[in-house]
Amino acid sequence: MTHDATYPAKAGQIPTFMQALEVQGLSDDCSRCHIVEMRVPRPGPGEVLVRIEAAGIGFPDLLMTRGEYQLKPPLPFVPGMEAAGTVALVGEGVQGLATGQRVMAGGKTGGLAGYGVYRADALVPIPDTLDFAHAAALRAAYLTAWVALVRRGMAVRGEWLLVHGASGGVGLAAVDLGRHLGLKVIAAISDAGKRARVRDLYAPEHVIDPADGIREQVLEITGGRGADIVYDPVGGDVFDQSLRCIAFNGRLLVIGFAGGRIPTVRANIPLIKGFSVVGVRAGEYSRRIPEHGAEDTATIVRLAGEGAIRPFVDRMLPLQEWRTAFGAMHDRTVIGRTVLLPHA
Repeated sequence: MTHDATYPAKAGQIPTFMQALEVQGLSDDCSRCHIVEMRVPRPGPGEVLVRIEAAGIGFPDLLMTRGEYQLKPPLPFVPGMEAAGTVALVGEGVQGLATGQRVMAGGKTGGLAGYGVYRADALVPIPDTLDFAHAAALRAAYLTAWVALVRRGMAVRGEWLLVHGASGGVGLAAVDLGRHLGLKVIAAISDAGKRARVRDLYAPEHVIDPADGIREQVLEITGGRGADIVYDPVGGDVFDQSLRCIAFNGRLLVIGFAGGRIPTVRANIPLIKGFSVVGVRAGEYSRRIPEHGAEDTATIVRLAGEGAIRPFVDRMLPLQEWRTAFGAMHDRTVIGRTVLLPHA
């Protein structure tokens, strides 16, 4: 329904209304999520209105629609934790950002809409070498990988890195970044087609099928040493098997529980085997140590601009096809990131 002559907007004009995906209630099948028209918000002091050209979606966005993520926004809400677009309007007191500037936007929600209001300090200029889609696929996944491997995992060049769920958004980022850091990467992927695709895209040293035995394969590959770093966004049985193939002084990085089951470990196991279980929450890390957060974000943006790391966009779909995108995530057919285009 068209409300007035400003929808859709003319060139350079901010419309009164926009389309957005709204979560009106929690459900297992997104049945209470709907495309709606809502008023375009206006920025307050220290805020910026961004015309969103691309929004990257990840598993946390899907979990939020079910109420299964640690962050539970009050209903109704617009999902979408990362986006990219152009500055449409700056609020009072904002400096260093200009109308028309290309930016990455990060927030807990709000990305799956035509426009979004963000704090000015949550915006990062997009390098000229990155398009909107790849900029929208960069920040969350690669910041997680950077904090995990560099800050929390203290990776050392030449170490063995085992990445579980290596074809997903955060897993693939760890494969890519691990290679850049000089780690010897073992990518664990259950689907044969995805194994071939990841091998072609990022050339990890080894790609394994977890069904063939994680422990046996990792110990054989590493000459009995085990993995120095385990990057685990899956949890469940994968975590349990990782306990049996981690090296002495290893770091088992807990990223998430995409497998569904939150695992446990008896304290005597890391004591006897001499490894650490390390929790990774990149967003919380950045909030607790903001100087590191700013430095880490600047680093991954610079590396992406230089082509040293390469976020992979599996598919780009109009916002109206959000159900297809979320369904592909649920069915685990996506490699890397899916990006939705609010104005397509």
